[in-house]
Amino acid sequence: MHDSPELDQLRDWDAGAPPLDDETRHRVRVRLFAAMNDPAPVVRRRRPVARIALTGTVAAAVAATALVAVRDDDGGARRTATPPANSSPAMRNVSARTVLYGAAAFSREHQRTVAPRDDQFIYTKEIIKETERETGAKKTYIDETWRSVDDTKPSWIMEIGKGWWSVPYKKRPGDHVESVSMWPPQDWDTLKSLPTDPAKLILKLNFGGRPLHSIDEVEDQEWSQIHFSLVGLLMLVPVMPQDLRPAAYEALAMVPGVKAVPNQKDAAGRRGVAITFDDRFSHRSNAETGAGNSFIFDPDTYEFLGFRDTRTSHGRTYDQFSYLDSWAVTDKAKQRP
Repeated sequence: MHDSPELDQLRDWDAGAPPLDDETRHRVRVRLFAAMNDPAPVVRRRRPVARIALTGTVAAAVAATALVAVRDDDGGARRTATPPANSSPAMRNVSARTVLYGAAAFSREHQRTVAPRDDQFIYTKEIIKETERETGAKKTYIDETWRSVDDTKPSWIMEIGKGWWSVPYKKRPGDHVESVSMWPPQDWDTLKSLPTDPAKLILKLNFGGRPLHSIDEVEDQEWSQIHFSLVGLLMLVPVMPQDLRPAAYEALAMVPGVKAVPNQKDAAGRRGVAITFDDRFSHRSNAETGAGNSFIFDPDTYEFLGFRDTRTSHGRTYDQFSYLDSWAVTDKAKQRP
């Protein structure tokens, strides 16, 4: 009888090794929780070609009878089939956890450290491309926004090509912060106060609910609200303090019902992997829960490519694709970088 690799590893384990520290224990718990939410892997058997019609890359992949698998998040080796050279990454089936953890790693590696002053503005230039479903008419908008860093000065806001001055809400004496706050926050200090630990960020986003001490205590309906809050943060705050966006991606990976959909296009026509949400716990519409929204990522690097959404106006429905073109810190509103 041959010993299994697992028994070999157990035999080599040092029983006198010191216990894990708190930080390592937390990372293990986060990975375990995310893994528990991943669907079980499905082995797809080869089907007779005569039974299905396939074209392009899919036909090539089936003809080669290759099973495509992704590496473990910790880089560990797994016995997997190597994809053929002509297999497009955008067509591969990957888990939402793999995509979002990859997006977090990419964001951490490429994030720009910024420390704006309270009297400055965050400038963003976003591109929005819309297609009207009934007629197929297409239109592109360029939205340029200048937001006051501390939200004490009027900000110039644009949405779908229309702009206006947003006057800060003036708190009255005795007002509690919670009674006048809005989500997502726009002032830099509040954004900086948000946890950059994904589990703690999830607990922070349980607005108005019962006190929670662990993500294990989050109930089904609460996950729906947490997903909605994470989507709002990632979609409506294009520039964030350091490490907040990666934490939001990792927090989103922990939400039950989040899934990856391959072979999706972004605003520039590039194929990527979309992250969507199946809200099984809410009776609200997709527009209310954010379930109809999706984030699109590069299938190789997991760089964020853009956001896909739908909107309805005057009885017409529009498919909308948007992405951040550029951003900067300026000293005045409407001052170009």
